Amino acid sequence: MHSLWMIAASLLFASMGVCVKLGSEIFSAAELVFWRGFLAMLIIGGYILLRRLPLATPHFRVHVARGLSGFVALVLYFQAISLIPLAVAVTLNYTSPLFLALLLAMWLREPVKRGFHGALIAGFVGVVFLLQPTLGGEQWLGAVFGLASGVVSSLAYLNVRRLGELGEPEWRTVFYFSAVSSLGGLPWMLAGNPWRAIDLQGGLLLLGVGGFGVLAQLCMTAAYKRGQTLVSASLAYSTVVFASGFGVLLWGETLTPTGWLGVILIITSGLLTTALSRRTTVKTLAE
Repeated sequence: MHSLWMIAASLLFASMGVCVKLGSEIFSAAELVFWRGFLAMLIIGGYILLRRLPLATPHFRVHVARGLSGFVALVLYFQAISLIPLAVAVTLNYTSPLFLALLLAMWLREPVKRGFHGALIAGFVGVVFLLQPTLGGEQWLGAVFGLASGVVSSLAYLNVRRLGELGEPEWRTVFYFSAVSSLGGLPWMLAGNPWRAIDLQGGLLLLGVGGFGVLAQLCMTAAYKRGQTLVSASLAYSTVVFASGFGVLLWGETLTPTGWLGVILIITSGLLTTALSRRTTVKTLAE
C-alpha cells in the first residue's frame, strides 16, 4: 500500500510541475511560490485549528532556517521549470540527495560505507550526461537554476532531518515552511501588480500549484511512515518518469539517449548514496 502512496505523490508532484510551467507564462516564480505556500498554509492551518494542535515550538530558529532554504530552493526550481524541459528540471532538483550526502560526509563528518564516494561521482557524471546533449546554449541559465535548487534543497532537508531529531511533528514543519514561503514571495507579488484580476485559467493553475503540492506532501509522508525508506525513496524518482510523459504530451519535449543515461545515473547514485550512508536520510517534506 505504501508503494501506491509514493506513486501517487510522484504523479502529484509532476502535476504541480505542469501547473508551474503553464503558470510561468502568467506569474513570476516568486509569485507561484507565494501561492504554493499560501494555499498550503491555509490547508494545513485548517487541519491545525480543527485538531487544536499547538504551533508554539522551542525550535523556531530551525523552522526559519528550513523555511528560508526551502523558499529559495522552490524559487530556483520553479524558475528552472519555466526555462528548460520539465523532466530535466525535475531531475536536476532531485540531485538534492547527492548534495545532502556530500554535506553529511564532508561537513558533518558522518561515516559512510565502502562505495559511497564512487556512487557520488557517478551521480555528478550523470549531471554532465544529462545537460551536455540535451540543452541548447540559451537554456543553460535554466540548468543553473535547476542544479542550484538541488544544492539549496539539500540544506533544507538537512534542517528537516534536524527537526525530526528534535521531535517536531511533520504538520508543524509543513506549516512553518508554507508560512515562510508565503512571506518570502509576498514582496515580489506586491512589487508586480497585486490587484490584477486573476482569470479562471490563472486561478486554476494557482490552485493546481498549491493543491497538488500539498496533496503530494501528504501522500509522501504517508508512504514514508508506512513503508521502508529506501523503497519509498526509489519510487519517489518516478516523478521524473511522470514529468517526462507530461513533457512529451504537452510540449513535445524529448531527451536524447545520453540524456536518459544521465537521468539513470543520477537516480541510481541518489539511491546508492542513501543506502551507503550510515544513517539513512529520509526526504519527508519535499516541494
